[in-house]
This record gives sequence, C-alpha cells and structure tokens, in this order.
Amino acid sequence: MFWSRSVEPPDPATLKPCRVLLASEGRPISAEAIAFAADMARGSGTQVRVLSIARIWGTSLGIPAPGLLPNKQEWQDQRDLVADGVRALKRRGVDADGHVLGARNPTKYILREAERLGVDAIVMGADPPRHWMIGNLLWSQEPYRVRRRAQIPVYLVQSRSSKR
Repeated sequence: MFWSRSVEPPDPATLKPCRVLLASEGRPISAEAIAFAADMARGSGTQVRVLSIARIWGTSLGIPAPGLLPNKQEWQDQRDLVADGVRALKRRGVDADGHVLGARNPTKYILREAERLGVDAIVMGADPPRHWMIGNLLWSQEPYRVRRRAQIPVYLVQSRSSKR
C-alpha cells in the first residue's frame, strides 16, 4: 500500500523519470520501496541515492555523548542495509549508491540530504499511520514527519509484511 499527498497511489510507470532518494530512518528497506524507487528512476539515466540513518539517542548539553552514539555494530548494520538496497536496485538495472548518516533528528537530515542532492522525490518504507499524539512519539512514524515537512513529493510505501 502506498501513501502520498495524493488520494490515489501513483503508478510508478506513469511518473516522469526523476532523481530519487530512497531513505530509511534505520529500518530495513522493503522490496516494495526498492521496486517503487527503481520504477521512478528507470529510463532517466539518473542515480538513486540510498540513505539510512544511524540513530543518535540524545545529547548532553547539546553535545553528543559517546555512550549515546551508535556503536560499531549499529553503524555496520546500517551500512549493510544500504549495501543491500544498492545491490537490489542494481539488479533492477538502476544505477545506485548510498551512504549512512548519524542523526538525532532523522527528518531534518533526510530533508537536508534531499536538498543537497537535488532529488525530485523521496521514497521511504512506512508502517501504517498511528494516532497523531502517539505517532509523534514513535521512531517508526518518522516517514510521516518527513512527508509533512518536505517541499518535494514523498512516497511512503508499506511492505506486504507490515500490513495489519
């Protein structure tokens, strides 16, 4: 299932080929999100950038405390997630690369990267939406915060395994 600013989910085949950022707030990137991003970028000759965020848990006096930063295993998990996404896109015939950022506020960094890269759309995997009061407190609802704050189209893709 797809969510975007439009009521009907778009057909990726009818979308104009464009530069795409396939982003994750740390969750594994679903096959459905990869397929959607690949369909959007196919034929344009552009590259899909895969971005994942390694979570920084907090700060102490505005400075990240070493105990709150991602450890080596968490960084490696995110690098593996990005590498898997890049491989899956390349298997679909789409040029792709990616990187990992550490962030306390993933929405801000995803949008900053989208602007820096000059992408035309952001694709993210998403859980079903929650009640607004609860949803704002959950890390899993980060894709909805990205969609609310973005100035470009954000396509949220729910994987078949996460449907209720």
